[in-house]
Amino acid sequence: MLTFANATLRRGSRTLLENLSFTIYPGQRVGVVGRNGTGKSSLFSMVLGQLQPDLGDVSIPRNITIATVAQETPALQQSALDFVLDGDRELRATEAALTQAEEAEDLDKLASLHDRMAAIGGYAAPARAAKLLDGLGFSTAEQSRAVADFSGGWRMRLNLGRALMCRSDLMMLDEPTNHLDLDAVLWLQDWLSTYPGTLLSVSHDREFLDAATTHTLHLQGGTATLYSGNYSQFERIRAERLAQQQSVHEQQKRQIAHLQSFVDRFKAGTKARQAQARVKMIERIQVTSAVVADPEFQFSFPKPERLPSPLIHCDKVAVGYGERTVLSGIRVGLEPGDRIGLLGPNGAGKSTFVRLLAGELEARAGALTRSPYLRVGYFAQHQVEHLDLKASPILHLQRMAPRAREQDLRDFLGSFNFRGDRAFEAIEPFSGGEKARLALALVVYGKPNLLLLDEPTNHLDLDMRQALEMALQDFAGSVVLVSHDRHLIAATCDELWRVSDGEVAVFDGDLDDYARWLAQRRSGQGTGKPAKVAKATAEAAIPMAPKRRPEEQRAAEKPFREAIRTLDAKMAKLQQRLKALEGELADPGLYEAGQRGKLQKLTQEQTEKRAELESCEEQWLAASEELEKLQQY
Repeated sequence: MLTFANATLRRGSRTLLENLSFTIYPGQRVGVVGRNGTGKSSLFSMVLGQLQPDLGDVSIPRNITIATVAQETPALQQSALDFVLDGDRELRATEAALTQAEEAEDLDKLASLHDRMAAIGGYAAPARAAKLLDGLGFSTAEQSRAVADFSGGWRMRLNLGRALMCRSDLMMLDEPTNHLDLDAVLWLQDWLSTYPGTLLSVSHDREFLDAATTHTLHLQGGTATLYSGNYSQFERIRAERLAQQQSVHEQQKRQIAHLQSFVDRFKAGTKARQAQARVKMIERIQVTSAVVADPEFQFSFPKPERLPSPLIHCDKVAVGYGERTVLSGIRVGLEPGDRIGLLGPNGAGKSTFVRLLAGELEARAGALTRSPYLRVGYFAQHQVEHLDLKASPILHLQRMAPRAREQDLRDFLGSFNFRGDRAFEAIEPFSGGEKARLALALVVYGKPNLLLLDEPTNHLDLDMRQALEMALQDFAGSVVLVSHDRHLIAATCDELWRVSDGEVAVFDGDLDDYARWLAQRRSGQGTGKPAKVAKATAEAAIPMAPKRRPEEQRAAEKPFREAIRTLDAKMAKLQQRLKALEGELADPGLYEAGQRGKLQKLTQEQTEKRAELESCEEQWLAASEELEKLQQY
């Protein structure tokens, strides 16, 4: 299907991709991964023929149909349904030919064209397009609306639907989940898992890659390596290869050092001939390069000055726009340390609820109480678009804090990897990931004790998402997160709230439960409630102890959640230290006579760390059991 043979691509004097050699076969679904700037988009451009390699070849069969997602959508008066139907180019060509044959009253041609329409499923095409639009979040009424009526994000969904409508041999998707909510991402990954053609998809969403791909193409350092397996399998295989490479490198170093010591001792003596032979042995050794890891990017959020309790409390609150009420009967509260993930279909009111918490919308009914010490850091869904492209990172900060010392601002920006002259450069040429990182830095500069994050991962690569995950885990305040990145939700959120049907309610289940509930609801089998909630309703007739109020339940659970979070961090550090100790104890030089003291010290530390880890694990299990008991209360 697709072959790269020693393909090299240059940009001026800079080599962007070098000696790419791999083959992708029909039916393979390939996830293209790598840090921002490693050349993923350039690789796509070479496949599409928009860029030609400076050296080598890129081979692709002639007459195959390639589906891609357009980056721009004109403000058309055409309906959303017709726009998506245009993705099936053969269908539209056949329809046009039918019209001409009817005008010419060519009966033979008409019969032939009707046969062709039946063969390509043309008569069922409108139903197929409507199903695609439904999966992407468009209601039946919205499918009849003009393309021009939709915002930029929704037009990108229309472009994606148009690409999916194309009966293609090769589909190329560049960050297809960026403009989707979680519901649409779950639908898309299921659709792609049954796609019969070949798929190339750039994505930084590991859960999406795991579900939708069978192979992984990793770009790093100007090269590309194709792995069998989804993203999780790629991570494991690559780690094993790197460990093996480093082991061979260390072994070769020891071998060369041993041979060199003989040469140094006997090169001028009676064994000079043997020494010369060992010099030739050293020269023949093909030294395996040492593993050089990409520098890890890390940052942390400033510690809040105060952590009042509660931060916010809602009692039967309603919120909406104009005369329309979007959500009502909201009875929730936020405490320091809460980690809330919001679930729900697009348009159900997740962003409306976040804007209510942020203070951008007022409650139209009920009582909403905010602590006088509440400080909100709000990252809106389109936060990056509000940056001043002509201004530098430090100018953005100076506008927020005109009296702050320049050095303090530079230090803060440095913690988000805007160092040196980079802090004074206009951000217009910055990558999408760099702009998102700056927007996040501006949000947290004021030391908020409540973080409201509405799709913060758009434009972030996997490494930056990992850094965000770690920063959120260490944040002392409360977090409310809307994201289509399930890995980020699972890693940072302790509780899930479902926003749907005009309500905000605690979701009794995990993300897998939510995916099952969503699938049942789409198939028309759902009751509107997740399985666990439905079961609880059925058992409501059984006499039970009175339930705690939500704020009482959170207060009771809080010490155990904090203990679990602290123990998780401690166990991670202990495991990291034990791994380092194993590496040190694997050094053969440690067992020489003069190293006995060091060996004894390392062995003793290893024993102590193992005992400490075992103790932490027991404490973690005990805290988890107590938390589970409370949740069943």
